[in-house]
Amino acid sequence: MTDSTSVSANVDYMAPVNTQTWMNGRHNVRCVKVIHETWDVRTFCFMAQQPVMFFFKPGQFVTLELEIENKQVMRSYTISSSPSVPYSFSITVKRVPGGEVSNWLHDNMTVGTELAVHGPVGNFNCIDFAAEKVLLLSGGVGITPLMSMARWWFDTNAEVDMTFIHSARSPRDVIFSRELDHMAARLDNFGLYLIVERMENGLPWQGYRGYLDEAKLEMISPDFMEREIFCCGPAPYMKAVKNLLKERGFDMSHYHEESFGETPVAVVEDAIEQAEVALAEAEAVNQEDLLRVEFTNSGKSIQITQGETLHNAAAKLDVMIPKACGMGICGTCKVLVKEGETLMEHNGGITDEDVEDGYVLSCCTVAKSDVVIEY
Repeated sequence: MTDSTSVSANVDYMAPVNTQTWMNGRHNVRCVKVIHETWDVRTFCFMAQQPVMFFFKPGQFVTLELEIENKQVMRSYTISSSPSVPYSFSITVKRVPGGEVSNWLHDNMTVGTELAVHGPVGNFNCIDFAAEKVLLLSGGVGITPLMSMARWWFDTNAEVDMTFIHSARSPRDVIFSRELDHMAARLDNFGLYLIVERMENGLPWQGYRGYLDEAKLEMISPDFMEREIFCCGPAPYMKAVKNLLKERGFDMSHYHEESFGETPVAVVEDAIEQAEVALAEAEAVNQEDLLRVEFTNSGKSIQITQGETLHNAAAKLDVMIPKACGMGICGTCKVLVKEGETLMEHNGGITDEDVEDGYVLSCCTVAKSDVVIEY
């Protein structure tokens, strides 16, 4: 006979877990693991206090909300993990000399650290541009979104023919080298090719040397003209890749790159200075040309000139809406338009569902009439 206590314990053990699904917005998470990838690159893994399924499109990013030296700082980082591991997500960060946030993360982010994140967002992903044959091109830490894609295809046994070309400074700078070798050894449809700029004494190397150029691309992937291409890396790297492809007549509608750079941007940037300039310009404008912006939570309102962003209007009133990119990419400065007409020109930092619900990104949205903003 089965012991009643054991039965009760098993029932408790099998009790359903109330799991939420990750949606674009602000979420509290904690660091659960720190992995040393290379001498200057670390991966930080996060989970929610209560079970949350962190589903996202491989290639998308999140924005971290941090406090550094008593100052709120926002930074966006691509998710390097795959949504096939649903209860956590990871970012992989390279320590940048003089980098405010990257150095802080390396020196202070430990297991148990709690923080808020915004996201996920981003048009650069492999779900919206599905293809049977892909070419993944990465340079340096730009490998992170492409690694998320590769992990997704690997874990889901996708029938996707992958050619992965990664460029690094030296053999010791190759990020995820063991995992890449693991995938290449187990998949017939995964071709891995590594290129290093220079060699270092005592480090064996059997891959390519130098830089990715037309000759190497032709040798590695002679059918690259037929593939969907995903590219991420330093700006000079991506520029060189685009020039190479354009010279060969590649259909650039099948080329996709991560447009959010690594260069840190301050939260408030120069908002105060911008507001002072805008205020001076407004003095010379006719009253008929001014539009009124009201922020309901603070009860403050202001008149602005046509063409000014909602974020700039808020800065004039000392209503500080956080932002990380200022280009409509990170999604951090999202606000709700309750009344009035606006015009937004974003770069993928907001979902179609949010737009339908009346949300806009204040950094790239201008008023077309008097507006009322819930913030």
